[in-house]
Amino acid sequence: MIEYPFGPNALTPLRFLERSRTVYAQRTAYSGPEMSYDYTTFGDRVDRLAGALRDLGISRGDRVSVLAPNTYVALEAHFGVPGAGGVLNALNTRLGASELHYIIDHAGSKALIVDAEMLELGREATRDLDVQLVVAGGDGDEYEDMLDSATPHREIVDDEWSLISLNYTSGTTGRPKGVMYAHRGAYLQSMAMVTQMRLDSDMVFLWTLPMFHCNGWCFPWAITAAGGRHVGLRKVAPDAMWTAMREHGVTHFNAAPTVLSDLSQHEAASGPRLVEPVRVATGGAPPSPRLLADLAELNIEVVHLYGLTETYGPAAICEWRNEWNDLSVQDQARLRARQGVGNIVSDNVRVVDSAGLDVPNDGATIGEVVLRGDNVMLGYYRDPEATATATIDGWFRTGDLGVMHADGYIELKDRAKDVIISGGENIASIEVEQALASHPDVSECAVVAAPDERWGEVPVAFVTLRLGSAVSEQDLIDHVKSRIARYKAPRRVVFGPLPKTSTGKIQKFALRESLVTSLPK
Repeated sequence: MIEYPFGPNALTPLRFLERSRTVYAQRTAYSGPEMSYDYTTFGDRVDRLAGALRDLGISRGDRVSVLAPNTYVALEAHFGVPGAGGVLNALNTRLGASELHYIIDHAGSKALIVDAEMLELGREATRDLDVQLVVAGGDGDEYEDMLDSATPHREIVDDEWSLISLNYTSGTTGRPKGVMYAHRGAYLQSMAMVTQMRLDSDMVFLWTLPMFHCNGWCFPWAITAAGGRHVGLRKVAPDAMWTAMREHGVTHFNAAPTVLSDLSQHEAASGPRLVEPVRVATGGAPPSPRLLADLAELNIEVVHLYGLTETYGPAAICEWRNEWNDLSVQDQARLRARQGVGNIVSDNVRVVDSAGLDVPNDGATIGEVVLRGDNVMLGYYRDPEATATATIDGWFRTGDLGVMHADGYIELKDRAKDVIISGGENIASIEVEQALASHPDVSECAVVAAPDERWGEVPVAFVTLRLGSAVSEQDLIDHVKSRIARYKAPRRVVFGPLPKTSTGKIQKFALRESLVTSLPK
């Protein structure tokens, strides 16, 4: 082995704040409803948080859970918890007490930092657990008192493969699994986001994507690395987003297509066009051509990404090529809807068959998307069996089905569990959804399988219409039939709002359950 007299240092995103507190000392690091401070203060608060956690008995490898909205508390925890040597466990604020109890217990957390507005939920979630509660905000702010009396501390990270965070999956098909992130992976993924999303010290980032979701796709560390400004947002709502964008001069944010749809249709969207372009990363369902056009009119540019909790957030990006700028709006939308290529720290994305062999890059042969690289998890915490099940020849099995195009870009066709098998024919729900979304009156939609005595399964569509629309069920069915094979068209259309996760993704399992419970007995 080669000896390096001057390093290398262990890769850790904690170094980003150390640099930015020097380079951007007096520049605003955080703005929010509770407080605003510069990078000098940001670094000082993080060091005192690390010291306070050490005083609580947190030592190297101990887990610390955090239950808070997108405010300074969640942001500081991304540096202060690992700065104490601990492992951050950011909790989904929309889960119930029993779900949170399971996660905190499984993680073995020693402490819970909880926002004052969520105190009762935090108390219920830690009932019968040996966990120290620290309340942030409200009367008798324990968090601030703890920081005021702490001796600053900064842990030296000497093992870049050690845990920096523990994120739990949604658990829609069983108990949530703890996804282990390493300092090295968080560092590299953050640098990928800086590059791919063009982050710099003049940027202003609005926190709409929850920081508990894949550690906010590593953006707490990425924005800090760039020396940009974090803008906290306690609740994601179109009116609050529009106010923040115009007041703070927001340049970037991340959100699901459903959030973007709500934003584009809000009455505030009819106000003055945003002066500076806003760059938005979105994942999940591909944005429809209509949505992309609406956002472009507002001066909002959309970048389509793809990833999972297991990949530190976005593992692939639909890298835009300048030669596509001269294409028609429809052709551009078709290209933007693809999930793209691996980001700059990812290995090449592959699409493989059941034997683990690459499918032809013909844009038609469907296989499973597999990923590998430094931005893939270390494994599932205390669950080697699940880790093994998700692995094929050293690659992570995503469970997503897609095709590989001739230019090396992947395009998702469905989740394996969402494919509809009707009369022996496979129907990709995404294909039907894209056909529906092309109708000008459709705001958002989802297609799932409904049990059928004759066909086994048939597609059923759930649709939210744009305000003022009077389109009928048959209108939409006919619209789909005019665009794809007639047998793929939904047999029924259910109108109304769609159930969503905390990150804005449509909960198809809830839609499927609603169909089952509505069947005659």
